[in-house]
Formats: sequence, C-alpha cells, structure tokens
Amino acid sequence: MSTDARPTDPTDGAPRRSPLDATHRSLGATMTDFAGWDMPLRYGSERDEHQAVRTRAGLFDLSHMGEITLTGPGAAALLDYALVGNIGTVGVGRARYTMICREDGGILDDLIVYRLAESEYLVVANASNAQTVLDALVERAEGFDAEVRDDRDAYALIAVQGPESPGILKSLTDADLDGLKYYAGLPGTVAGVPALIARTGYTGEDGFELFVEPAHAERLWAALTEAGAGVGLVPCGLSCRDTLRLEAGMPLYGNELTTALTPFDAGLGRVVKFEKGGDFVGRAALSAAAERAETAPPRKLVGLIAEGRRVPRAGYPVVADGAVIGEVTSGAPSPTLGKPIAMAYVDATHATPGAAGVGVDIRGSHEPYQVIALPFYRRQK
Repeated sequence: MSTDARPTDPTDGAPRRSPLDATHRSLGATMTDFAGWDMPLRYGSERDEHQAVRTRAGLFDLSHMGEITLTGPGAAALLDYALVGNIGTVGVGRARYTMICREDGGILDDLIVYRLAESEYLVVANASNAQTVLDALVERAEGFDAEVRDDRDAYALIAVQGPESPGILKSLTDADLDGLKYYAGLPGTVAGVPALIARTGYTGEDGFELFVEPAHAERLWAALTEAGAGVGLVPCGLSCRDTLRLEAGMPLYGNELTTALTPFDAGLGRVVKFEKGGDFVGRAALSAAAERAETAPPRKLVGLIAEGRRVPRAGYPVVADGAVIGEVTSGAPSPTLGKPIAMAYVDATHATPGAAGVGVDIRGSHEPYQVIALPFYRRQK
C-alpha cells in the first residue's frame, strides 16, 4: 500500500481560492468563507438564482469539494472495508452515494464514489471533511494492495443544473448524454476541454457535474455561460444551492449528518449494505443501530412547513404540548413553496405526516408547523 496524503490546506490560515475566483469577482459575487475556501455566496438575488435552477438552468463552482483517487488491485476491497456501501458491485462508469463511518457507527461524511476503471475509483468528499476522509482512507488502507491519492489540487468542479442543462451541455459535447443515466459518469470533451461528465447533483433537478483540470476551468465556465445565455442560465452561489437541496430533502453534513448520528438515525440506513462479504468499519455498531431503528427509533428526520412567515433556523427546538420533541437541523424560506420550511429530527411519536400540535420555538414564540414526509419538492420526470 502506498499513499500520497500530502495536505493541500494552507498553513497561514488564509482561505483557499477556486481556479474561478477571478471570474466570480468579475461577476460581482458576494464571497464567503466556506470550509476554508473563499466561495461565491450569491451573485445577485438568491431567489432568482434558485428559480433559475428550478425552471431553466444554473451554473455552480464546486471546486471546494474534495477528490480522492484510489487505484490498484485491492481498491474495491479497500472501499468495501472502509465505507458502508457495496462498492465492489459498482460498474465501471457508474457512481454510488455512500457514507464513511467511525467504528461506533457515527457518520464521518457522506460521499459519492465513481468507478472510473476496473481498478480506479474517485471518492468525492465534502470540503469540510476532505482531510478527515483522506486520513481515514489512508489508515484503513493498511494491508490492501491499493494506493490512496489526494487529488484535491487535480480537479476543478463545475456543475450545470436545471431542466435546460442537457440541452446546454449537448451543444458543447459529442458525449452520449442521452445514454448517461443518473449516478453515472463518462469521460468526454466539453467545449474542447477533457472532462469527467457525471449526471449527479445536489439540487433536486436534472444536471451534470464536470470534473476538469483547474487550468481549464475558466474556459469551460465561459463556454457554458455562452451556450446557456439563450435559455436563461445564470451563475449560482452556495446560498441557493442550500435552499435547493433543502427543498429536495437532501441532507447536509454538519446539519442532518454528524458523528453523533448513524445512517439509521438519519433515515438513510439503506446505504448500509450488510450483505456484502467480509467485515467493514462500524459493522457491529451499525447492526445494533439497525435493530434499534426497527424496534424503537428515538427520533426521525421529517419536513416541517410553516403556517406563518417566521423562518426556523438550525438548533431551534421543535415543540408539542408544551414539551420539546425535537430540533431543527436546517431551515429557510422556500422559493418554490412560498413558505418557510425546515428539516428536523423529532420524536417518533410526532413524526407521522400531519401530526397535530407541532410547532417550532422561535425566540420564545411557538409557531405552528405542518409535519410532512420528505422531500418538499420532487421534479417532474
């Protein structure tokens, strides 16, 4: 087992900058520190950016995400041991959503794993957890015939999301987009730029994520901008990405997912594949968590829709009959629904859609909320 686990984080405390940093500033973006990166929060109206993705298309810079490459004859076996999913069954050119957990079952991060070749995988981690995931994979690689490589500096990541995104991309590539299924990726050329073209996203809409060399990022961004001008494509920041994923009921690490929770606590036990052969990190703890979830789940993740106009935020108590029954994990005004919405963990006895008497304590005032099953929004296919 060999590794290249050099940290790419700056040592002087200054935020890292995307290869598209100058482009964002030229567009007048409001920048923000996100997981040690200086990234665009918004370019203009968050609501307009959100609605563009729902109805037309939006362009995102996701270069802060953490890429880790695994190669070698033992790469699949390593991933099956290190992660909770059955990665060995992923076909070449396909991707899988999965998680990496601690020995006690706590979630270290949620991931997408792409199988690029027979013995080559690309693991994409959240920016805030990239070093943690890299360190865990290096540690767990002991004894496996595989190399773990830190590729965070090898990629820029650009996403085009929304109903117009297939048409925009088709105008720039000869790749077979019609044959590219959801959670699949293929190598191709987009606007003359070599790319891994993946049909994945974090918005609840159809769309693509394009992994390219950092030196090609500005050229690709400009080509996508020009190709999408006639159909209403706009640049989009992290703020609308958060409201889009919230409406789609997609969890965010640090909010719905933490080391204090197992995948079963988060209602995502389906990603844990006990049927795969051999041991994997956290198996015993996750087996016990699965049993608890079946018999007496402590809390469940639900959606909450406001009856009024006040917006709930992460950490606000969820109440019923004068008692605290849960906690908001994410909340925001929903541009699509026209009302404030939230995700929250609530006691199982109050998790049934339509449960009566549920509210959120917003600065001492108990605001009424409707309990629903997630997601809030599902696109028409």
